[in-house]
Amino acid sequence: MKKIKVAHILHSVGGVDVSLRLILEYIDNTRFENIIIQGTRDVNKPYFDKVNTEVKRFRIPIFSEISPLSDFKAIRLAYKIVKREKPDIIHAHSAKGGVVGRIVGALTKTPTIYSPHAFSYLSTNNTFKRSIFLAIEKFFTNGSSCLLALSESERQRAIHEVGFATEKVLLYNNSIAPIEHIQQLSISKTWPEEYICTIGRPSYQKNTELLVNIVNEIKKTRSVHLVIMGVGMVSGDLDKIIKQIRTLGLNDNITLLDWTTREDVFNIVSKSQLYVSTSRYEGMPYSVIEAMALAKACVVSDCDGNRDLITSGYNGYVIKEENAELYSAKIIRLLDDVNLNKKFSAQAKATFLENFNLYENIGIMEDIYTSLIHKA
Repeated sequence: MKKIKVAHILHSVGGVDVSLRLILEYIDNTRFENIIIQGTRDVNKPYFDKVNTEVKRFRIPIFSEISPLSDFKAIRLAYKIVKREKPDIIHAHSAKGGVVGRIVGALTKTPTIYSPHAFSYLSTNNTFKRSIFLAIEKFFTNGSSCLLALSESERQRAIHEVGFATEKVLLYNNSIAPIEHIQQLSISKTWPEEYICTIGRPSYQKNTELLVNIVNEIKKTRSVHLVIMGVGMVSGDLDKIIKQIRTLGLNDNITLLDWTTREDVFNIVSKSQLYVSTSRYEGMPYSVIEAMALAKACVVSDCDGNRDLITSGYNGYVIKEENAELYSAKIIRLLDDVNLNKKFSAQAKATFLENFNLYENIGIMEDIYTSLIHKA
């Protein structure tokens, strides 16, 4: 039987990169063949399929910023690759990958689905930029492509805010495989035995400034230490956060960790007291899913993805306002009430196994790809 060939077009960074790697590593390689068309500045680490065979990939100038010259070149090169490779489906990921992929899909008459991984217009509080990004998203709702939302909240936003027809919006919840083994740390441990943690570069999206204020609020009544993982070169707010930590006298209460291995991250999360997220926007955050898979109660912001994972009073708390005192109160409650923390943690793990287990959910992605072929 001929394999279904899927061309993934994307700006491959962060959660978008994680998502693609998981699809490639778990999808049935006897039924599906994958190729990758990604940005020249994207991660250079190779991609592998289910049997550890390296996946063919092409590099073109897909960049997050708007650049008419680079964007036109990316569309032209992607068009040539798709015409030559003849995929059965295009799966476009991320805002810029979505623009390039959907234009190329229309030009080549290739069935196309688009996963925004959090809509681009959510990434700024600049009213003008936000309106431009939203207008771009709305423009592409008129084409023949479908949107593949990665959380129910993102699906609802696509329909009611962006303007997609309900029948053109599909759903696949981001998922990971159960985490069976915790490896030893490969880095030196410089933080105390008791700590809370989060993953995410200091940025507008992750709202790291609020995290620091939360630690400052908790410190007024009890000891606390926060480990922030994923602090790297692309952390736009890093200098501002370092200054804030120093100004508030929190150098002994917050550890900033550079990028480390996925195994190290799992080790640190697994030994934490709880997980916290103050994100302003998400699609469906892998970091929270990983915390749940590691049986951690979570205190999270009320944004897309977070609210799909955490149910207040069941497996953690969802905080509806950007208010350090509200976060502080819930975190202190879980730190001080060991039995409640254990209960929420067990229920977080149960929620993961029931709804976000990749072994169970990869079949949904396979069915979506197959259905697109039948509709073409």
